[in-house]
Amino acid sequence: MKRMYGIAALAAVLTVVLTGAAFAAPEYVIKVGYILPENQSDHIIMRDVFKKDIEEKSGGKISVELYPNAQLGGDRELIESVQLGTVQVAIPATSALAGFDKRFQVFDLPFLFKSKETAFKALDGELGHKVDELLKPLGMRNLGYGENGYRHITNSRGPVHKPEDLKGIKLRTMENPLHLAFFKMLGANPTPMSFGELYTALQQGTVDGQENPVVLVYTSKFYEVQKFYSLTGHVYSATMLVANDDFFASMPEDLWKIVEEAGKRYVVEQRALAEVQEQEFLEELKKTGLQINELTPEEKRLFIDATLPAYDQFKDIIGAELVELAKKANLD
Repeated sequence: MKRMYGIAALAAVLTVVLTGAAFAAPEYVIKVGYILPENQSDHIIMRDVFKKDIEEKSGGKISVELYPNAQLGGDRELIESVQLGTVQVAIPATSALAGFDKRFQVFDLPFLFKSKETAFKALDGELGHKVDELLKPLGMRNLGYGENGYRHITNSRGPVHKPEDLKGIKLRTMENPLHLAFFKMLGANPTPMSFGELYTALQQGTVDGQENPVVLVYTSKFYEVQKFYSLTGHVYSATMLVANDDFFASMPEDLWKIVEEAGKRYVVEQRALAEVQEQEFLEELKKTGLQINELTPEEKRLFIDATLPAYDQFKDIIGAELVELAKKANLD
């Protein structure tokens, strides 16, 4: 009988030990914050690729926590949190980083990239690597460039076919000097505002319109409070997986490599899904009654010509080398 009790006790101890090992606390916790909702490509790929890869390949040594829907703040607040180390990774639009270093505005030069393929080549090539270096003094590093897509204009007044159609329109923009400058060149009244406040501002008529890619217009339900969507494609909008440098520098190399590879895979998968969603959501937007118009080449040329002075105005601020690298991407 005593022998049986001994065996039972040993089994109980082993169960506790093994259970404890299986559910041991992770050595590292990566909090990832972003403003996008759960049905958007960033969250889907972050959940199904980035988080899954890291947790599985690290054997549970790293846990990844996801905070979509601006739960941890807007882009600016998220960047600041990454700098402080309270959030380890964020996915802001590159435009939002201009508030930390004006040279990030190179991606916001109007009508810069003639196609998404051109943009990807620039982001993944020399231009992207040069911009990555700007993060180091800010205490961050880049895990890769994701996609928001081309930015277009919605408003409640009428379709936009020429710059004159924007005259006097109070247009919500990001807090980005280059955006403010070229929208003024187009005759609009650009008004910086947090993304989290935008729906209500449109609903109440505080602003007449806004500019965002198809996916964000659809997932944010701006079609409920806007009548017109003009596919101007004035800026190609990328995102960056910005990460706290000290946090990842403290990791053993094998674990950091897992995170690094997960970031690379995230970029590939997110861009692919973003393209699919853009087409699907554009069709859904048409069904909502939102009046959508695409600019003809002749109409787009009017916008390009009207905003060309922005290149000279910001060349010294951004740096001639970055501007030339960006322009070169269209020639390669």
